[in-house]
Amino acid sequence: MASGDIADLVAARDVLFKIPRDPADNDLMEAEAAALGALAEHGDPKYRPYAPRLLETFVHEDGQRRRRRVNVLERLDGFVPLSALTRTIDPRDAAWMWRRLLAGLGWAHRAGVVHGAVFAEHVLIHPEQHGLALVDWCYSGSRVSAVIKNHHYPPEVKRDRTAGPATDIYLATRLMTCLIGPGLPPAMRRFADGCLYDAPRMRPQDAWSLLGELDDLLHTLYGPRTFRPFAL
Repeated sequence: MASGDIADLVAARDVLFKIPRDPADNDLMEAEAAALGALAEHGDPKYRPYAPRLLETFVHEDGQRRRRRVNVLERLDGFVPLSALTRTIDPRDAAWMWRRLLAGLGWAHRAGVVHGAVFAEHVLIHPEQHGLALVDWCYSGSRVSAVIKNHHYPPEVKRDRTAGPATDIYLATRLMTCLIGPGLPPAMRRFADGCLYDAPRMRPQDAWSLLGELDDLLHTLYGPRTFRPFAL
């Protein structure tokens, strides 16, 4: 069993049972079920690997008559959270993670879903296959119903609890620049700064368009894309 922000994860064969520790967090579990349902219904199937599949959601009542919303999720074998990285990484290694993160967010935004909590523990990577998946969609939505302690949020979340595509782009950019650390090239820093303005209207609004800009930058810095083996 593993523990997340609000829930415990219990593995059973090829699925995960996500069970909130406090019934008061049932609304967050319902938000996750709604988000994953929207991605399945409205998202381009080509990008489906960027989030786990919701297999079932139900209400469980324990012996004390406490009712909890349980989400049954596809298990992602071979994936580890970015929070498992204990060192900064080469920007060339971060490049594929950054690209896939923007692709996954672009897919979600086109389906009308905002993740709302793009933090290291919610971004899983498959090091050998260069795969990436966004997990823990409990904080999704245009209104932020809960924030995670000791995490940095952009001003609109702290000010009036609103979130949009620009919120996800801010969080993703901050995550990737922290992952690279002091080795961030100046041109990449300038690119990142344009995604980190306090006012969300001044940030990019389309993750897929931003991905195209990132590709141009990466080509200028490093030339044609090549596969770089990566290990934790």
